[in-house]
Amino acid sequence: MIKYQSTRGSVKKLTAAGAIIAGIAEDKGLYVPEEIPSLPEKFSSMRGMKYKEVAHSIIKAFFSDYTDEEMKACVSGAYDGKFEADDVVPVVKAGDAYFLELYHGRTAAFKDMALSILPYLLTTAVKKENEEAKICILTATSGDTGKAALEGFADVPGTEIVVFFPNKGVSEVQERQMVSQEGANTHVFAINGNFDDAQTGVKKIFNDDAFAEKLKETGCRLSSANSINIGRLVPQVAYYVYGYMKLIEQGVIEDGDLINVAVPTGNFGNILAAYYAKQMGVPIDKLICASNKNKVLTDFINTGRYDVRREFYMTNSPSMDILISSNLERLLYHLSGGDGMKIKELMEALDTKKSYEIDETIRAGLTDFYGGFCNVEETNEAIGRMFSENGYLIDTHTAVAYKVYEDYKKETGDTKPTLIASTASAYKFAESVCEAIGLPKQENGFAAVAALKEKTGVRVPSGLKDLEEKEIRHKDVIDINEMPEAVYNSVK
Repeated sequence: MIKYQSTRGSVKKLTAAGAIIAGIAEDKGLYVPEEIPSLPEKFSSMRGMKYKEVAHSIIKAFFSDYTDEEMKACVSGAYDGKFEADDVVPVVKAGDAYFLELYHGRTAAFKDMALSILPYLLTTAVKKENEEAKICILTATSGDTGKAALEGFADVPGTEIVVFFPNKGVSEVQERQMVSQEGANTHVFAINGNFDDAQTGVKKIFNDDAFAEKLKETGCRLSSANSINIGRLVPQVAYYVYGYMKLIEQGVIEDGDLINVAVPTGNFGNILAAYYAKQMGVPIDKLICASNKNKVLTDFINTGRYDVRREFYMTNSPSMDILISSNLERLLYHLSGGDGMKIKELMEALDTKKSYEIDETIRAGLTDFYGGFCNVEETNEAIGRMFSENGYLIDTHTAVAYKVYEDYKKETGDTKPTLIASTASAYKFAESVCEAIGLPKQENGFAAVAALKEKTGVRVPSGLKDLEEKEIRHKDVIDINEMPEAVYNSVK
């Protein structure tokens, strides 16, 4: 059975179920598997598998304490009719790349892929571990995680969910998705600050032992739906395995051929899932880490120094407007050979000095990665060109990944088939996409959705239809220092 340990050196190991409930380790590190399992099946025997079957196989390999019956129930509950695409995740060729369309769930973003299954994994874990406390899911969001988590956990018995998002820091469509969320156990707050402020505030709450005791008196304990929770991260590995299998089925590659993967990257969870897929045995060569103007990860990959002492930009790819990428800690742990004390030092340096520099051991492992970035103008140009030349509509985040992939190809001459993680429907960022394909500026995000539909004929995801008519149920805007009180009042 694979156990889970902290990235910061604690010797305490948990089952997958225990780690999923905890969310964050006792020493404030992140849980990682003590070993990354090999692919449970060869691609030759996977051919023709449905997404549910691939997901069951991959997630069960990591979460080996779940029985086959338990995992089957989790997967069946997650990947059902709420996904509008045939077999959940299409792989579509456009231009010179293959787009892994991860946005066909209820909230029209890739976060649905993991947050549809996390409530099932968590409630199963609670039963397995005989946990009696109510679980309060606490999450900061740059736009997509919040709605997907709210959708997944709404009215799930034994849970409360509290979401914080940056006021004026998400798209109009994203905001309305969250503030109109139904469910007696859902609580949504805008904060005066950016995503890093929201994420830092949430981490402080998790790290506050006195607050945990206060919460315990209400019969509640905290857990997370961010990708700091291993139950959020592992399900994302499955779609990279599935994507490789689909390229074989489409005749693009033979089993064993190398591919590249390009991922628009903010908090580093999605590309870390691709790294885990590579470690399992998926023949992935380069992991192309694509950033927007907030290019802290690009600079880190290219220099070995992580430094957040820089200007923060609000861009048209807001889910990537992040300077502190939480999941990078997990990668550093793996590349250090599991040196928890080293990782603890690096994270303390980030906390106190706002920067750190990695040693040669870790730096050597970064050769799997290519880091690049693009600005707002280049993002728009990539959307416009992709639509005019190929009739294919992409959102701003996917456009960042495509532009950085193009830069990588020019720089290296590497023409391997490349799978691009297409992370959101263009309609979630309709105002920006309208501008990019030459439509006039619209009155608001909802008018932009209508204009985009009229121009392109691309189907509007059902979760985004008539959004402007939905009642606003969550109206609170709070300061960062009010976050703990907001959590306590939500669950008491």
